[in-house]
Formats: sequence, C-alpha cells, structure tokens
Amino acid sequence: MRSLDIGATGMLAQQLNVDVISNNIANMTTTGYKQQRAAFQDLVYQNIDRPGTSSTDSGTTIPTGLQLGLGVRTGAVYRQHSQGAIQITDNNLDVAISGEGYFQVQMPSGETSYTRDGTFQMNENGELVTIQGFIINPGITIPADALNIDINLDGEIFVKLPNQIASSNVGQIQLASFVNPAGLEAIGDNLFIETTASGSPTTGNPNQNEFGALRQGALEQSNVNIVEEITKLISAQRSYEMNSNVISTSDEMLQTVSQLR
Repeated sequence: MRSLDIGATGMLAQQLNVDVISNNIANMTTTGYKQQRAAFQDLVYQNIDRPGTSSTDSGTTIPTGLQLGLGVRTGAVYRQHSQGAIQITDNNLDVAISGEGYFQVQMPSGETSYTRDGTFQMNENGELVTIQGFIINPGITIPADALNIDINLDGEIFVKLPNQIASSNVGQIQLASFVNPAGLEAIGDNLFIETTASGSPTTGNPNQNEFGALRQGALEQSNVNIVEEITKLISAQRSYEMNSNVISTSDEMLQTVSQLR
C-alpha cells in the first residue's frame, strides 16, 4: 500500500521539522542568532491517467487525469535574516548592528568569516577580537593606556589618551553585505562563511548606503519568536501523530485483507 510509505515520509519530514524548531528554541538567547525554518516539497507523482491525454479517437481529452502523490520531503532549511531586538549592555566593546551588514572576522586559516555577534574584547596586543580570539577585519588596535573608548554610528573608533584633550581615531569598523544572506553557510560560533549561493560580499562603512548603523554598548539578540516556535512545535507534533495514524490505519487494512478466506 502506498499509504505506508507516504505516512513514513510525513513522519520523517516532521521529525526534521522538530529538530529545526528545537535548535531555534535552544538558541533563543544566542547573540545575533537567526531563526531557521524548514520548507517542504511534495514528492513525485505516479501518473495513472495523464491529464490532457486522448480518451477517444474523436479527439476528446482527459480533463484532470489520475495522479497519485507519493509523500513529502524536506526541500530546504533556510534562515530568516530579520533584525533581532537590541539589548543595552553598557559594555564599551559591545557593538550591535542596527540594519543590514555583518562584521568581518579574520580566521586563523586566513579565510574571512562573517557574524552579527558584536561581543568584542581585546587580546594581549590590544587588538579587537571576538570571544573566540579571532581578529576583526580590518584590524584595530586599542592603545594600552586608553582612558575611554567611543564607537560612533559610522564605525569610527575614538580613544581618549592621557594628557590629550582631543580624542584620537584608532580605526574604522567595516561591514559586509550579501545579495543572498540566506545562502551563507553557518560554521558555528555565530560565524558564517561565503558560498556561491550567497554571492561575493560588498564591503563599506556602517551607516552609509545599504549598511546599518552601529550601536555601542548594545548587542543584537536572537530573532527567535518563542511563541511562534512553540506554536510550530505543537503543529509539528500533531502532524507527526496524524502521519503515524495513517500507518496504523494502513496496517489494519492489510491485516483485514490477510484474514480473508
């Protein structure tokens, strides 16, 4: 019976759906996390009577035909790159992006990765780094005797040094944007890397052109809506149960047939 296989595909699809939802819920407090969503597609159809084929020699055609679907499969799991809420932290090295763009991070391999997580710190050389110790690109060094650090909306970093009246500009944070940010590949640690699907990055200064402004002393929170995720989780659970009922019903029908004498 086709219904056995169809019900099994539905259960597998909803199992993956629950996996995606559970990952969203687990990362509801992860800085800069972007919600994921599973998209499903129907499987191939078995054409018993193809629509539009001739039904008689006089040229009449079958208007709708007879097609039987064979189930469902997961077509994609994509990210929704909407803006997360901005939370004030009052930490001078915390930076949130209000709008489009990604911070650029220099990986130990020399490759550039991208992130929305602006939880920055300084390493032993005074360089601005991520919490994993990866250097922000382009590199920015904060003097060891800096009394105060100010980051404006345009990404310029000013420090107040001893015995100086005016603040000194020590660097410029640049952002990168992509034609298709959903095509970025997540590698963990709140980092993404470029792929063919994402396209090549366009770089520029914050608060200019399509790039968002920077907010010092703040972090972008996850864009996961917990109420929406719980609702989807309940829906996925019910769908899983209904597909299991399809298999149980098919099994009962087969049992009835096998007992015929």
